[in-house]
Amino acid sequence: MDNSDKSLPVITIGLNHGGNFEYSMTELSNLVEANNMKPAEQLVQKLDKPDPATYFGKGKIDELSEIVQETGIKTVVANDELSPSQIRNIEKQTSAKIIDRTGLILEIFANRAQSKEANLQVELAKLKYQLPRLHTSASQRLDQQTGTSAGGGFTNRGAGESQYELNRRTLEKRITHVNHELKEASKADETKRKLRDKSQIPTVALVGYTNAGKSTVMNGLIKLFGEDEDKQVLVKNMLFATLDTSVRKLTLPDQKTFLLSDTVGFVSQLPHQLVQAFKSTLSEAANADLLIQVVDYSDEHRDLMMKTTEETLDEIGVTEVPMVTALNKADKIDISFPTREGGNLIMSAIDNQSLEELAKIIKEKLFKNYQVVSLLIPFDKGEIVAYLNENSNVLKTDYQANGTLITAELNETEQKRFGSFVQPD
Repeated sequence: MDNSDKSLPVITIGLNHGGNFEYSMTELSNLVEANNMKPAEQLVQKLDKPDPATYFGKGKIDELSEIVQETGIKTVVANDELSPSQIRNIEKQTSAKIIDRTGLILEIFANRAQSKEANLQVELAKLKYQLPRLHTSASQRLDQQTGTSAGGGFTNRGAGESQYELNRRTLEKRITHVNHELKEASKADETKRKLRDKSQIPTVALVGYTNAGKSTVMNGLIKLFGEDEDKQVLVKNMLFATLDTSVRKLTLPDQKTFLLSDTVGFVSQLPHQLVQAFKSTLSEAANADLLIQVVDYSDEHRDLMMKTTEETLDEIGVTEVPMVTALNKADKIDISFPTREGGNLIMSAIDNQSLEELAKIIKEKLFKNYQVVSLLIPFDKGEIVAYLNENSNVLKTDYQANGTLITAELNETEQKRFGSFVQPD
């Protein structure tokens, strides 16, 4: 039996008020599948704006109730973020569990988070999502979700402090605690980042839509230029296969070194809570010297995907970092690759020539301030010769009577560091 047979069947619903509605519904189905559910039925309605009480109009709500009764499917997933009252009203009228788009993405993120920081970020987003959705009848479900208990002294309180108020206070207290833990985690990340900055190693961050092939690009570059092929990252044909940022050190054939990071993927209508919660993870992009936006070039909605990526980067304040666009998955369409188009590269992450061309672009962007200089290193300064041979692109070595004459490409810091040995042209 395949996995789809084990998936929970759901009814997907959406309001068509123009724009890229069909694509957003397709994306909703992909999100549903990423959460181990199966889109079994679909119901849509064309409306300029949602009904403030029930999202759908009365007739469609009745139709939804009939589908629930006829099919026995008890879970409905909406394509938009719903208000707490809309969720309660639809649940009451259909006797089905309602999950909105934001809640669905939060569930996926909660299931995928691996590191402590990612788990904290997802928990914070979930708590902020739950807070305005509290109501008395949900107290038991909330207690199960947050791992807290409403027993003990809580049950002896009078009507002056309701279960709703107690649950609200519990959530607010947990939000404060998680915020504190995240600040401590971000301090540790900032320390690591400062050490990297001090090392003068430039950084490149892969960004883009989820499932565009960022992890495949990263693994291909690691295989060609990484210190350890075993340090490849997870690749899976699924939305949000991984949430944790991975950082790897790569060394090009001419000894130029940079750090490459793979960041969490984006999706249209990414919940604001998650964008805010993942600011620290996405700070790898904010602090990078170069961004590579990986795009699924074979997808007809690629322009929308690029717009979503750029809007999300704007929202987290990443506006000044230079960016190259890698138009990936060209092997799926009838087009020649690798091919440069201005600052963009049409490529395939499973093609070594494409990866080598991408590395060439990265080298051009990152190391444009390097200069070829000649240095005469005295024989008693052998450690400098060893450093240059190990860390720079040495073009020529000539042993002279008073020292070793080395011609090499150096960055600005190295030019200053070894300035006393530089020979005139």
